[in-house]
Amino acid sequence: MSAPDRLSNTSIVLVHGAWHGAWCWRRVLPLLRHAGVETHAVTLTGVGERAHLLSPMVGVDTHVQDVIGLIEAEELQRVVLVGHSYAGNLITCVADRLERSRPGVLSHLVYLDASVPEPGTSWSTPHAPETVAKRAAEAKASSGGLSFPPPDAGVFGLAGSDRDWVNRRQTPQPYRPYHEILQFDPQLVWRIPRSFIDCTNPPLPTIDAARRRVRSEPGWTVYELATGHDPMVSAPRELAQLLLKVHHQATQPR
Repeated sequence: MSAPDRLSNTSIVLVHGAWHGAWCWRRVLPLLRHAGVETHAVTLTGVGERAHLLSPMVGVDTHVQDVIGLIEAEELQRVVLVGHSYAGNLITCVADRLERSRPGVLSHLVYLDASVPEPGTSWSTPHAPETVAKRAAEAKASSGGLSFPPPDAGVFGLAGSDRDWVNRRQTPQPYRPYHEILQFDPQLVWRIPRSFIDCTNPPLPTIDAARRRVRSEPGWTVYELATGHDPMVSAPRELAQLLLKVHHQATQPR
């Protein structure tokens, strides 16, 4: 496949983090599409405009299938898969499943200020005990354990109208995925080229373990953005430029 063909056939799929939806990419999508890159954003079951589908059955596998379902429905042949925050867990599990069924369809994994799991761990594993206890208490108090409410968007480094916009749009996050154990074959997943985008100003504490890990293990390309945890809101142009850089690299043969 020639370089132009690889470019035209490599898409970007954006997967949002907790409490968000596809809406959060509103400022990034037109920038990527204007650059000529086919780009899609999925909304996970139980949040965003799909909040009405929240149920006790919504778990990690539900969200993994949301992502795979989009890739299959859009008949995407090569994909740069971007996972923000919680979705780092999801793109890892998606990679495991697709490398078994459609090896090569994922050309690059981008962990956007995201969780980087290990087999046998959960989303909550690297979090401080007080964070885990707080989320459990909030889930019980707000919904009987079904979901936990969003934080004020100020913790993502947002202020003013950006903070207000995100606060209006956030929805409670399904609680079941917080403790579900993730199973995947790291040899399958980590053979895919991967990058980590570290949002450093201010850094979100729940991502600290991932920040340290990607700097201590081989195989990672690490980029930094001097913005908060929601760069798609606070630094959309800078984020789009990074994603286009990764996309260009992904058009090269593996």
